[in-house]
Amino acid sequence: MNRIRKSTDLAPEEAWFKSSYSSGSEGNCVEAADLEAEVGVRDSKDKAGPALVFPKSSWSAFVTSVRAGEFSPRA
Repeated sequence: MNRIRKSTDLAPEEAWFKSSYSSGSEGNCVEAADLEAEVGVRDSKDKAGPALVFPKSSWSAFVTSVRAGEFSPRA
């Protein structure tokens, strides 16, 4: 089950990280945090805003699909 929670309630600021592939120059970044059995994902521009929370298995499947090139970039 996926849910939305306030990111500041989920993890301390230092727990959130960006991908090493993210340059951060355009401001179109997401940050993730390891929440034990779940993963939180938030907009890097709104650190106190909402975060999506996914089971680790769902997040892992998503990351595996991205790495395998199963998603096309938007034109």
